[in-house]
Amino acid sequence: MNRLKDESSPYLLQHKDNPVHWWPWSQEALDSAHKEDKIILLSIGYSACHWCHVMEKECFEDHEVAELMNKHFVNIKVDREERPDLDHLYMDALHMMGLQGGWPLNVFLLPTGEPIYGGTYFPKKKWMGVLRSLLQVFTERRDEVEASGEGFRNSLQNNELIKFAKTSSEIYYTKEEASQMAENLSAHFDVSEGGMDRAPKFPMPSLWQMVAHLAQFTENDALREHYDFTLGRMTLGGIFDHVGGGWCRYSTDAYWMVPHFEKMLYDNAQLLALHQQYPTPISDWACRKTVQWLDREMKVASGGYYAALDADSEGEEGRYYVWTEEELKLASIPTEVLNEYGISERGNWEDGKNILHLEHWPKNWEEIKESHEKLLEIRENRVRPGLDNKLITSWNALLVNGLMGVEPDKAKDLMDYLLASHTFLCKNEDGEEALGCFHLGKNDKILGFLDDYASLILASIEVYSHTFDETYLEKARKMINYVLANFYDPEDGFFFYTDSQAERLIAKKKEIYDNVIPSSNSMMAKALYFGGRYLAEREYVKIAEDMVAKIQPMTLKDAQWLSNWVDLILYMSEPQIEWVITGPEAMWWAEVLKIKRKTSSTLILAGEKESQLPLFHDKFLAKTALFVCENQACQLPIFDLNEL
Repeated sequence: MNRLKDESSPYLLQHKDNPVHWWPWSQEALDSAHKEDKIILLSIGYSACHWCHVMEKECFEDHEVAELMNKHFVNIKVDREERPDLDHLYMDALHMMGLQGGWPLNVFLLPTGEPIYGGTYFPKKKWMGVLRSLLQVFTERRDEVEASGEGFRNSLQNNELIKFAKTSSEIYYTKEEASQMAENLSAHFDVSEGGMDRAPKFPMPSLWQMVAHLAQFTENDALREHYDFTLGRMTLGGIFDHVGGGWCRYSTDAYWMVPHFEKMLYDNAQLLALHQQYPTPISDWACRKTVQWLDREMKVASGGYYAALDADSEGEEGRYYVWTEEELKLASIPTEVLNEYGISERGNWEDGKNILHLEHWPKNWEEIKESHEKLLEIRENRVRPGLDNKLITSWNALLVNGLMGVEPDKAKDLMDYLLASHTFLCKNEDGEEALGCFHLGKNDKILGFLDDYASLILASIEVYSHTFDETYLEKARKMINYVLANFYDPEDGFFFYTDSQAERLIAKKKEIYDNVIPSSNSMMAKALYFGGRYLAEREYVKIAEDMVAKIQPMTLKDAQWLSNWVDLILYMSEPQIEWVITGPEAMWWAEVLKIKRKTSSTLILAGEKESQLPLFHDKFLAKTALFVCENQACQLPIFDLNEL
């Protein structure tokens, strides 16, 4: 029977009526495979995944397919956003097989859990062939299959750093190294459309954050110009929802025009932060539009934000977002606006449909904004895409950073909710308070992963840097200490993805490479570095430096996929300055100094009354004072800002 009806994951519930006898991931399912000596089909996806829906319709709703699967396999469905540990592990296995990754991720396992074959989307005929072939091989060549599975297990257990044979090196970049890195990156730029020279195009926020930092570090105007050009193209293009706000997950073409229409919280959280680094009229409009969308469609009444919106509605990809020329004319959209958007009867996409996109920032912008409001009102009457109502700690923490430059009060409220609400807390086996992933209205919480902690620590530090409320730094300290006790591997100086008390899988992984979301280890290294500097905890900084020393040589060869590491190393390569401000006008001085600050590697600490932070020790005088410190060693106080 299908056992998904009592699950809380929207993705699993999408499959609850399939004729396939799905199990959720559980010890009971694994025991069943072992007892019956059957191959496990592990099928991993997420609720907003278009090709997951397609394969469900073609294969998992088909009774012929279901009969074959039910008779010979133990079939397990997993939501990758609930169990990113399983997704990471078996996606690595797929790559080891020399196959391209993606979702749905379908991996076949031995009854003992070792992977033997896999793939992503399969149409029915090919899927049936794969099932029959695997059955035959499993029956007739069992020894070979088990040897292959054991080989994959051993490879998965290899430490990422051992795999790439990296040893400690320098932790800084010279100007020459950074300039060479900029040159190498520039060789892969798409100079006509922005972004990198590939399609499909993902926004990759951490990559462009690094590019902006690298441009500043190397004083490379061309690099900065391409950064500005790229952000403009991805916002004017169809990947951005001009009517309702929010960026879609990626563009299927090289032009940022035709999106894969799902909207993910993690993309929008990071893109909000990215577009505020160097604000422009385009970025300001996009950010405010996106915050409106988040509050309108993604916000939980009690606090926090949902995970994602589906690409499909009424069984059709993008239906909610596209328009025919006739629909736009019936809405009395002015001809000038239709011309700006290149609207035609033939359409610029499929079946006469038009995706709204602009080639340039138009002069009749006010008229266009009025049209957006009119179209939003019409669109509200359409059937909305499905909502994934998971509350994911790490994605919400990323949103704290994204909101801070647009709606700082909302950012602080979200941070307070994340830190205080029982929603995001659970207990580990020792009864310690730990982070978790939560489903609204359900009690099933999953023990937090490294990215949950790292992103929440960074969000705490970010909120302190705006509010100077030391409570946030103390929360960061508490979480850092928990991570050091429960995730740290002293053998190589990096962090496991899973808590020491989490379920044991066939391998325990460490995330090193950055992707659309930075790797959990690069985020944790940043959390240790900045947390250590604010808290004057040299041990934290030293761990971050040791991590970077092993990664730095890799970044010189492959900056694209280590972008968050590069960003951190650039910070480390700049002067380590702290401005400590004390006294009755400390907060006002801090706001002035934020404008004067030339690099964000200069940290600002401000307090109007006595503080427990070590950098404030013996620095409270009769009047407001600024202490300029380098590597925690401070000069005599300055009492006039003009002296800085």
